[in-house]
Amino acid sequence: MGLDITQRQRALSTVLAAPSMLFMLVFFVFPCILLLLYSFWTARSFVIDPTFNLDNYARTLAAAGFWRTGLTGLNNGLWTAIISVVLSFPAAYYIVYRARGSAAFYLILLSWFSSYLVRVYAWRTILGTNGLINSTLMQWGVIDSPLEFLLFSPFASIITLVHIMFPFALLLLVSALRDVKPDYLDAARDLGATRAQVLLRVIVPMAYKGIVSAFMFTFILAAGDYITPQLLGGREGVTNGLLIANQFRSAGNWPLGAAMAFITLGLFVAIYLAFTQLLRALRLAPGLRYHPQETP
Repeated sequence: MGLDITQRQRALSTVLAAPSMLFMLVFFVFPCILLLLYSFWTARSFVIDPTFNLDNYARTLAAAGFWRTGLTGLNNGLWTAIISVVLSFPAAYYIVYRARGSAAFYLILLSWFSSYLVRVYAWRTILGTNGLINSTLMQWGVIDSPLEFLLFSPFASIITLVHIMFPFALLLLVSALRDVKPDYLDAARDLGATRAQVLLRVIVPMAYKGIVSAFMFTFILAAGDYITPQLLGGREGVTNGLLIANQFRSAGNWPLGAAMAFITLGLFVAIYLAFTQLLRALRLAPGLRYHPQETP
């Protein structure tokens, strides 16, 4: 009887998951496989030659410009991810363990109601030569001339990307911290753990997946973004995302663009592995834990 119930539950789970799995296969997995095949082909005068070769990868790996723009994107992504996670973690802790309602959480998420480009141009106005920051500092007599580095610089790109990515990191961390029951924190304090030990030995390891997800999600979105660096980063704001987009839009060289995309994907995977290994080296990753089942 119990076996029949388990089989029915598994069958029901399969039926419920089938639409989303089919959607992912059709609109994500198959396009990625097709794009991978394209990366081994060549294009001449907008005509695809399906002859297998590694020319696109060799050409991309040997291009100094690709690595230069890649470093720009990785720099934007790393700083955005680090700042977003560091700023959103205390906010998530307050929302989960201190706030009595969800008002603070919803107020932070209100930024999603504004357009992406509206927020980019808002920061362009704030950081501009005659923007809010320069005008205020000059009015107070702190500076005599506008600060040129505020706009069209990596600083402008990163601060704008942090503003855009912060709600994503917060949402993932709030979800992760909700699984860390307050009873665990009380038990650690009763055993003599300090606040730092509770944070580093209980909260962070148990919210490990949420922290990694928040870091990588914001990192990938920021590192792959080419609109914000193009509008606010100045001449040094070109990233791999723009190079890849140009291959698909302007040059019509889909195979080369696909090769660039998969090399960039490899860089993202390397960052992920490095980040997880760093957390393990700092003993912030979880070990084997036993959670007793709650009795009704």
